[in-house]
Amino acid sequence: MMRRLGALRQLATITRSSAPGSRHISGRYLGRVYPTPQRFWVPMNRGLSSTSAILSNNDDKDKNDEDSEPVDDSDNDTPSDESRDAIESRISGSQARLDNLQDNAGSRDDDEADDDDDDGYHEIHFNNNKGDLDEPEEIHLDATSTNVLGPVTPPSYWPEAVILPLPRNPVFPKFVRMLEISDKRMIDRIKQLRRTRHPFIGAFMLKPDSFDESHPPNTIEDLNQIESVGTFCQIHELSTSKEGYLRVMLEGHRRIRVTSAVNPEDLPGHESSKDKSVPMVAKIDNLEDEPFDRSSQEIKALSHEVVASVRDVVALNPMYRENMNRVSELGQRNLDNPVHLCDFAAALTSGDPEELQAILEELNVKERLHKTLELLKKELLQLKLQQQISKQVEEKLNTMQREVMLREQLKMIKKELGMTKDDSDSLREKFMEALKDKTVPKEVQAVIDEELSKLSTLESHSGEFGITRSYLDWLTSLPWGVQSKDSLDLAAAQVILDEDRYGMKDVKDRILEFIAVSKLRGSMQGKILTFVGPPGVGKTSIAKSIARALDRKFYRFSCGGLTDVAELKGHRRTYLGAMPGKPIQCLKQTETENPIILLDEVDKIGSSYRGDPTSALLELLDPEQNSGFLDHYLDVPVDMSKVLFICTANVKDTIPGPLYDRMEVIDLSGYTADEKRSIARTYLIPQAQRATGVTSEQLDITDEVVDALSRGYCRESGVRNLSKHLEKIYRKSALKLVSDDVKHLTVTTDNLKDYVGQPIFTEDRLFETTPPGVVMGLAWTSMGGTSLYIETVASGADRRRASEGKGLEESKGKLSITGSLGDVMKESSQIAYTYARHFLEVHEPDNRFFDAAAVSLHVPEGATPKDGPSAGSTMVTALLSLAMDRPVRADYAMTGEVSLTGQVLRVGGIKEKVLAAKRAGVKTVVLPKGNKMDWEELEESVRKGLEVHFAATYQDVFDVAFDS
Repeated sequence: MMRRLGALRQLATITRSSAPGSRHISGRYLGRVYPTPQRFWVPMNRGLSSTSAILSNNDDKDKNDEDSEPVDDSDNDTPSDESRDAIESRISGSQARLDNLQDNAGSRDDDEADDDDDDGYHEIHFNNNKGDLDEPEEIHLDATSTNVLGPVTPPSYWPEAVILPLPRNPVFPKFVRMLEISDKRMIDRIKQLRRTRHPFIGAFMLKPDSFDESHPPNTIEDLNQIESVGTFCQIHELSTSKEGYLRVMLEGHRRIRVTSAVNPEDLPGHESSKDKSVPMVAKIDNLEDEPFDRSSQEIKALSHEVVASVRDVVALNPMYRENMNRVSELGQRNLDNPVHLCDFAAALTSGDPEELQAILEELNVKERLHKTLELLKKELLQLKLQQQISKQVEEKLNTMQREVMLREQLKMIKKELGMTKDDSDSLREKFMEALKDKTVPKEVQAVIDEELSKLSTLESHSGEFGITRSYLDWLTSLPWGVQSKDSLDLAAAQVILDEDRYGMKDVKDRILEFIAVSKLRGSMQGKILTFVGPPGVGKTSIAKSIARALDRKFYRFSCGGLTDVAELKGHRRTYLGAMPGKPIQCLKQTETENPIILLDEVDKIGSSYRGDPTSALLELLDPEQNSGFLDHYLDVPVDMSKVLFICTANVKDTIPGPLYDRMEVIDLSGYTADEKRSIARTYLIPQAQRATGVTSEQLDITDEVVDALSRGYCRESGVRNLSKHLEKIYRKSALKLVSDDVKHLTVTTDNLKDYVGQPIFTEDRLFETTPPGVVMGLAWTSMGGTSLYIETVASGADRRRASEGKGLEESKGKLSITGSLGDVMKESSQIAYTYARHFLEVHEPDNRFFDAAAVSLHVPEGATPKDGPSAGSTMVTALLSLAMDRPVRADYAMTGEVSLTGQVLRVGGIKEKVLAAKRAGVKTVVLPKGNKMDWEELEESVRKGLEVHFAATYQDVFDVAFDS
């Protein structure tokens, strides 16, 4: 009541202008005047009564409305002075009644009155110049002034409006939208519009690329940020959230188009405003739909289809039923209108903002119906798919829930009938049954009993229950005291080893010794054997043959690239998914305490932040410690002393010293040509026949073909590559037998290239007759032995200067080295150069070659890295051959390291080097005297055809090389 009285008190005061012939009435109203008020046209002789009615009390509204009915513009009756006096009388009466109401209700607060007095004035002019009283007068009147005490009615035309940007979907006419506003400027302006009873605003959707979606703006600086078509909205409700945001309820009324922005300086009250950055105000125009025939069959059909689609959408999604309540408020008359129907259907969907904006901008009703229908169909299809997915998930969950309920009911029924027991009781019986007939150590049995007691107190659905059950499962499944019976028959073991592998006399003898010792002692203890040799010589396969000969279970795991200690020692039970290490897994899988465990590629074990696995292997492979091997997961000692460990490696250098010290190493050298021929006949060719289905009657391979393969295609120490080439021959033969319909094929050295291509290797000899400064050496690689030439050269000018003895004071002899040599070979070359100078000074004092010449030493195949200590004697011989200008013997090769005093030191890989010498056609070989026992251990087939000399000092090498 006080607010309404305040509005009436501010309504109007009447003053008379001092200008003759004119009346001036000025009135002030609550709030700031809007830029352009609504205009009313009334004739002067009858419109004054209407003006009085505006200012009068609402009780006289009906009576004054009869006097204020519109009159045709042609009515030019001149109003009398009595009419004007009547107007003033009516206004004075209204003012008196207003004062009476104020006296009865009390005056407002002085501060509020002072605030209201700051508002601007709105003037109504009655022009009476020159007696033109018969012309219609233009009366400026605020829209809300006509009904100050009642609800605000949206005007049919509003030329300017505050711009409110919408971040996502537009507001459609006849529908309500709730927004949250955080901008202080927009909040103040909306409250001002609400307070001044001008609650109208223009809502326009922001363009997609004009704002940040995470922080949408509430004000704009440029009209290019918004779409050109929006909605004229009325502000209905305001509320403030806990975060300080203003919640605004907007109701759309009609479509509008923004034309231009209004300069803030032109707005009334701008001069008195302290904040110059106010929300944008723009000029707007109403948009009218294009005329259409409502009785058109196409319009009716589209409308009916839209209504049907809306019903389907609402039926599929109950969330839209709230919007259907809005439909009931609109009434059937609005739903029959295609314009309102389109807006309702579009607001109902969750379409893209661009699609909704297109419907809002469309003024052709038929096209708008088409776009709305398309949007509804897309929404309907999405809802159907969503319902289908929801139904599938619900059916799956119902099925699972039903199974769970049935299982629980079945469990309870069985429990009542005594047919089953609790999970903990059944698991206890299971674990006790697993320990039956096993000899469990006391400390392990104590842990098992403790865990069983703990299991009985835990709920079956708890996480600790599952961890305890898994732990007990591992403890009870290990073969405590269970051992397989070993075969101690030496003759049977010899037959099995000879059947599976050719050669390898050292390995076979060691296994037979192991069986003999076990037979004498009455028991068999575990050992750690390590086979070291190049790839393809049968290290892994001989381990399987040993397991077969001893009648033991076999388990293999590769150590190549192993970097985690937990792979060997297991994970601690505190980790999710923890499990024991490989040795414990082996015992569980083999179900025996004495299997054969093959640790493959132990020379390739790595290390990382997870620990060093080689250190963990010390406990596992040490006979003094592995009787109480402690796995991190089990956390109880496990006896691994009865396990026979077999390790394989390609080289010894990368095996750590403490680990190597616990191993019994057996070197496996490469195969000779005769051995490869025998292996191919005995093992590889039958294996290729089984793999391809080609029999010996269909394909014949001669021994010369196998020798040609070993010499020109498969020079490595092993036979893996030879096996691949034989399989390739059999595959191509199978293709010819089937496609050419032939009965028999023969592979010879002449047609071998048709099966395997051109030879990869040629002769190792680069020189038929070695020139001065070139000597053949012998080297060992991980793939076997190979021949290695050492080449030296110097310029002719240096040789002439050395022979003439001129300019020796100015020249300085030096040595340059090339050929991708490692540090060890570089040191060997420097030692060889120093010793060669000393040797030449002793034997040929007049030869000043090294004083004058710049010597270059090169090892061919520079792209291949080379390193090792066995090329010293070869380098010294090459340097002396160059200095003396004398070639060495043509069929000559050597190996051995030379010290600064001329001692020839022992080297390794003698068998591989001798085999390389035989492949290169060498007849004479010089070896260090310390390798004489290695030569004597070679098979007769390897030593056959070679003349060997053993050198203790370099003088022995020199005598053989230069036939001294």
